[in-house]
Parts: sequence; structure tokens; C-alpha cells
Amino acid sequence: MIEATHQIQTPDGSMESFSVHPAGEGSFSAIVLYMDAPGIREELREFCRRIARAGYYVLMPNMYYRPGTPEFDYQELMKPEAGAATMKTMFSAMASLTNELVMRDTRAMLDFLATQSQVKPGAKGCIGYCMSGQYVVSAAGTFPEEFAAAASLYGVSIVTDAPDSPHLLADRIQGELYLGFAETDEYVPDNVIPDVVKALDANQVTHNTQVFPKTHHGFCFPERGGAYAEAAAEQVWADVFALYARTLGG
Repeated sequence: MIEATHQIQTPDGSMESFSVHPAGEGSFSAIVLYMDAPGIREELREFCRRIARAGYYVLMPNMYYRPGTPEFDYQELMKPEAGAATMKTMFSAMASLTNELVMRDTRAMLDFLATQSQVKPGAKGCIGYCMSGQYVVSAAGTFPEEFAAAASLYGVSIVTDAPDSPHLLADRIQGELYLGFAETDEYVPDNVIPDVVKALDANQVTHNTQVFPKTHHGFCFPERGGAYAEAAAEQVWADVFALYARTLGG
């Protein structure tokens, strides 16, 4: 595997990004992995490596580059007694993002990927967790010619009352979506799943929307303690790789 760190220039500054792809000759379809609220950490790098081992070029941006937020101590964040100051910093960093800003960043990432000889031209995929569920759906609708596959796991803010709510882009989405939700999730209101399914179906968007029984928010992350649900997490990986194989090859 070949790993690298890049400084991708956006309209708002330099966005450090991690990439990984198989060693050897040839080019690979690109996957963008959008992080969850706790930010960049080794667990997410391992996710990138797992995707790359399946034959893809994976790019993961540090979406918190504008406030200059450093990597959080993830284990400290997961403790019930996590410091108020640390949690405040994390939520402040999360609040610094908007759909508009992340789509600007996505445009910069797509421009960067177009310059990489290891990246196969054409259809790309993306995947996002928690706060980034909204961003993968937005990416699918904002760059429909680029993203043939978008996967959201227990994504938040996919359906809101705001004029930039991602579900309102359903009429522009051309690729296939995978939406995996936890059965119990205090961050996803009850209306979200039926509303997003209604919007996707009304616009003939191909999607696989799943609710995993006996799961909670964060169930895909092995380091999330009691929230981790191995069987459901492995089913997600199988579903996502099947999605990428159908739409991107590899």
C-alpha cells in the first residue's frame, strides 16, 4: 500500500489530506472518505486502508482545517467524563462546516484527484459517517457527473428545514446511494428516513436504505465501545463494497 499526505488548496486555505492506494502499476477508482465529528484519527485511516485494499484510491481530508483544530484524543472524547472544554472545541469545529463550504472543498478534492496518475478517470465514490452523512448526499447531488456511488452511515442533517437540506438535491442525483441507519439514534429524528426515502423514490434515485436492528449511533466504529456492533458493521462493509463494485468496478 502507498500512503501519502497532501496539502490541497481550497478557496479558504490549505486542507491537509491523507491518501492510500494499492502499490504497483495502474490506476484506481477514487473514493473520498468524509470524517465524523471527532475528526481524523488512526481508526479512520484504517478504514481508508481497508477500502484501498479492495482496489481503490482513497482520499480523506481534514475537514477542520479552517479553525486549525488539531486531532482530538479520541479515547478521551469517548469517556463519559470527557472534558467540557474538549467537547466544546469539537462541537465548535463541527459547527464551522456548512454544506456550501464542504462542497467547495469537494470541488478542490476533485480537481486534485484529476491530477493524480494513480486515479482512474471517471466515476468516483464517497462515504461519510455521522456529521458527514449530509455531505455525501450533498456531494452526490452537487457533482452528479462525478459521484456514481455515495454511502452514508448514521448520517445526520440529511433532512432539515433549511434551504440547503441535502434531500432537496434528490432531483439532481444520478448515482446510487447507500443509507445505513441505526435503529436507535438520538441524532436522527423520526421523520428523516421516511422523508429522504420519499424524496429519492420521487426522483427515481437508486438507493439501498437500511435500518440495522439493535444498533445505536456509531455502530460501525470498533473503538466506540458499547456502541460497536460487529455483525452490523461487517454487513455495512459488504454492502458498501458491493455498491462500489457495481458502480465503479474493482
